[in-house]
Amino acid sequence: MPSDRVAERRKVFKQYKADVAERGKPFFPYAMVEDSVMSLVTVGVIIALAVIWKWTTPGDHTGIGPDGTTLNQSGWLGKLIDDPADPGTISFVPRPDWYFYFLFYLLRIFKWPNTVILGTVGIPTILLILLIALPFYDQRAERRPLYRPVAMVAAVLTMISMGVLTWKGATAKEALGSELIGDVPSWAKSEGFENNPAAIAGAKLFAVSGCLNCHTYNGAGNSNLGAPDLTSIGASNQGAEFFATYVSDPRKFGNEVMPVFGKANGGELTDGQLAQLGAFLNASRGKNASSGDK
Repeated sequence: MPSDRVAERRKVFKQYKADVAERGKPFFPYAMVEDSVMSLVTVGVIIALAVIWKWTTPGDHTGIGPDGTTLNQSGWLGKLIDDPADPGTISFVPRPDWYFYFLFYLLRIFKWPNTVILGTVGIPTILLILLIALPFYDQRAERRPLYRPVAMVAAVLTMISMGVLTWKGATAKEALGSELIGDVPSWAKSEGFENNPAAIAGAKLFAVSGCLNCHTYNGAGNSNLGAPDLTSIGASNQGAEFFATYVSDPRKFGNEVMPVFGKANGGELTDGQLAQLGAFLNASRGKNASSGDK
């Protein structure tokens, strides 16, 4: 004798077959034709947009001028080709495609190195496995939303969380580039170097040179790689010259992880810029410091 669960499934399947015979249509050819037509329409729209994008671009439709430079001219759907990437830039703000913003923001919630694998691999993988396995562990015949409160609440919470994470990822400020240079006046006021032009110039360099990819300063930046907070680094009383020399080539001090910044050692910063950066670090002695270089 079959179990009650098997008997129930057979009953539901028999009823399904009866409903199909009475008022349904077989998958082939009806549903297959509908899917094929919709697929062709989608591909046709993509091809049409590509043609419009290509042939509405001014000039010879290549985006490249006779001298090999990029033509900054837009067609109906934007420029055909953008400026070449600059491998030497220190102010580029990398961002993922919009559909990865939720995962992008998870990196801000789960910190390196202890929990980042859980947030970026563990949780998404577990949720994906649960979704793939849904037909196997949810075999109820009932499909009306009002009679499936657990499934509906889970679906709504998933959509809300994905939407919130996507929005937060899209609006998140990065720890590099021009997005942080606006914080320099508040840094100067907090650390007391408003009247130190060299320190202010160094703070601007600090904001755009990628330092905050690894370090933190006054709550900004990342500490995922274990680099120290530099808000009160000047309190060590090592002096601006020491900081400039250290940043120029950290390898001389046994630091093989931190990149080289001095131009003389293969970096991007000149001696003058290093001196400004050293002045900024020397002036950074903790919030509302009452001593130090002003």
